[in-house]
Amino acid sequence: MKSFVIIGLGRFGTAIASELSALGHEVLAVDVDEERVQQVADHVTHAVTGDGRNIEVLRALGVRNFDCVVVAMGSDVGNSALITLNLKELGVKEVICKAQSHVHSRVLEKIGADRVVFPEYEMGAKLAQGLSSSNVLNFIELSEDYGILELSAPQSWQGKSLRELDVRNRHHVNVIAIRKNGELNVAPSPDLPLESGDQVVALGRYEDINLLHEVK
Repeated sequence: MKSFVIIGLGRFGTAIASELSALGHEVLAVDVDEERVQQVADHVTHAVTGDGRNIEVLRALGVRNFDCVVVAMGSDVGNSALITLNLKELGVKEVICKAQSHVHSRVLEKIGADRVVFPEYEMGAKLAQGLSSSNVLNFIELSEDYGILELSAPQSWQGKSLRELDVRNRHHVNVIAIRKNGELNVAPSPDLPLESGDQVVALGRYEDINLLHEVK
């Protein structure tokens, strides 16, 4: 079990706080809006009304004792930057921030954010990947350059093993798992033949995994 502080209880912050708590982690949810705090109180370990821009409030909450703090309020660059500065000054181990733009992201990274996320962009990219091809089942963005794509095994791959297909050299991606009959086989044998209904999980650069859509 890990411990998290979520600062900002809009839709994004509330979703993260509730899901982390459901997964069994300790979650402290913080917002200046008492109504938002009350709405999430039954779904997290602790919920507190407080202003994350005030370093003394953060100190009193003991944020430095948590494994990670998520700054989920991204609509105001100044506020999220000030909160991030306060958290790093207090010695928080890991600070993850929500950003609205690449400029906002650069500001947060400059002042010490360990990771910056773009929820709307990432969700949009994932949806676009799914809409672009009927055989794409899932898409995960790992970084600006790399992602993981899960797709139904193309017909031309069926009956052949990964060794025969030579996916790494031909398509410049790595097959990291194969899902057969609903069961995920991680790091599959290169001699495992693909069958109709199998799903392939591939990791690679976006430009390479996107080309897998064209394999018939």
